[in-house]
Amino acid sequence: MTEREALELATSAVEMAIKAGADAAEATLSHAKRFHVEAREKTISKLEGSTAKSLHVRIFRDGGRRVSVSTSDLTPESVVRALHAAVEQAAVVSTDAFAALPDGCGRFAGELALFDAAVAQRDDALKVDDALAMEKAVRDADPRVVNSSGSQYADSAAIIALANSNGFGAAYTSTRASRSSVPVAEAGGVKRTGHYGTAGRFFAELEPPEHVASKAARRAVELFGARKPATARLPVIFERDVAAAVLHDLFSAVSASNVAVGNSWLAERLGDRIGSELVTIVDDGTLPGKLGSSPFDGEGVATRRTGVFERGTLRSFLFDSYYARRLGAKTTGNSTGGGIGANNFYLEPGKRTLDELIASTKRGVLVLDTIGFATEHATGTYSRGARGFMIENGERAYPIDEFTVAGNFAEMLAAVDAVADDLIFDSSIVSPSFRIAEMTISGS
Repeated sequence: MTEREALELATSAVEMAIKAGADAAEATLSHAKRFHVEAREKTISKLEGSTAKSLHVRIFRDGGRRVSVSTSDLTPESVVRALHAAVEQAAVVSTDAFAALPDGCGRFAGELALFDAAVAQRDDALKVDDALAMEKAVRDADPRVVNSSGSQYADSAAIIALANSNGFGAAYTSTRASRSSVPVAEAGGVKRTGHYGTAGRFFAELEPPEHVASKAARRAVELFGARKPATARLPVIFERDVAAAVLHDLFSAVSASNVAVGNSWLAERLGDRIGSELVTIVDDGTLPGKLGSSPFDGEGVATRRTGVFERGTLRSFLFDSYYARRLGAKTTGNSTGGGIGANNFYLEPGKRTLDELIASTKRGVLVLDTIGFATEHATGTYSRGARGFMIENGERAYPIDEFTVAGNFAEMLAAVDAVADDLIFDSSIVSPSFRIAEMTISGS
């Protein structure tokens, strides 16, 4: 399928919806070719290839009655039946004055570099070789690696086309590829699991299989002999993968869907200085080649750069058109088509390496992994089980686990006193490593 064909199908679905009785309609056509292979030891344990087509239509009628319908059967007869049923259902749903198409649609005019022919045209046999090579390398990396939860290669090439009854219509094509490995190590009757992965729009951006395997193996073995630390108040460094998880929680607090219902500790705090001078957080869907970039969001609004925190001051929440209307704001181009999502949401990096952050910490904790879900978004309370290293005299002294790191988000952001330079855009929510001057470590 081409972009033109996908857009024609989306436009046709909008026309069918209007003929069926809708006052307004929006249709999104997705066509994706996906490949996924997983190896365990010398065996391919999973091999999947698919080409998926789906149509999602939002129908509006009678001043705010909204219904959505999705189908993978794209024959005209099936689409017409689905749309007629949806229009009939819209007659009995409650009215929502904020439910409507966006006031203005468009697409980012710059070059986004979202497609890589090297991903779309790569031979499947080479992808299988990738998985097998990672699985071999991860076991060769350390004799303590005795098993695996799989080494994987995956990629996709997708076309997204969106049209609505206000006359907007556009499409784009994107690619994505990833490698990852999850080794299991054993020593002294204790088993530990490690994980490492790499992802990007372009095949050349991926770390080589051997690098992925060696880093995954190191993560599996480096915490053997871990101790439970004593309860204390200490500086905490969140390594970049864990730092990204912290930003996931923060994204929930700046999402207008949570702000609107009072499920955000940041509600009513626009314009307040909350974080330190080092806290500049951005959502930007226009960064060329990044995994969260696209020319328009899930309802056809042009993507853009939104400064969320600027040197610690909260400047903006993130909106789709629905919650923008509800809260008297403007959309920031963050619609997923069914909610609010991140484009490229990230903390701006600093100029020091992670090793330099560790070296400048006399005594503290380096968090390499967190466990559980214990963030209370309404109050900003943060608490996670964690694993990592005790830092003493600027060095990783010994591994630690079975402890909890806890704090309050407002206090945590205010206490960010160092940010590393290791930002990698391997997801839509990412972060460099950063240090918080003091948090509660609950251990023995």
